[in-house]
Amino acid sequence: MAKILIIEDEISFSQILCKRLNRHGHQCFQVASMEAAFAQIIDISPDAVVLDMKLGEQNSLLQLPKLRQKLPAAKIILLTGFASIATAVEAIKAGADDYLAKPVATQALLKLLFDDSDMNSTGGEQTEDIIPSPARVEWEHIQQVLKLNQGNISQTARQLGMHRRTLQRKLLKKPAR
Repeated sequence: MAKILIIEDEISFSQILCKRLNRHGHQCFQVASMEAAFAQIIDISPDAVVLDMKLGEQNSLLQLPKLRQKLPAAKIILLTGFASIATAVEAIKAGADDYLAKPVATQALLKLLFDDSDMNSTGGEQTEDIIPSPARVEWEHIQQVLKLNQGNISQTARQLGMHRRTLQRKLLKKPAR
């Protein structure tokens, strides 16, 4: 059983991720800020860290070298809702072991954290949960942009390059699996 520290300001996402990792026999700890993480890091002594790249207005990349210094043996995975090659390179240079885009599949995360090659035989998730559908990825992206625009549908529609009514229709639909 590994100890995993999840540093994520989106509490619902953090709780879901923690439950999924607990089902695989790991002990999870959740914090919502880097300050809270640094305050508890000695007591927890995690084997792995799952770190959100954007914690509120703060960019976690700036704190990554300090985190790596405090936990030299821990596996650190950076999660982001806005993946790009440039930030992936920057994250690895700053001390992350790997980089994943949200939404993250449990199997993919476990493989990066522990290199579990036989996860399917240990009660892992089904294939549908490993790779999200394009509709689900689109829905997640729309939610991220909407959150960044503080719920402003007109601004979100402009940024996404779609008509406001189209965006409203997409928001009325339930999220795809």
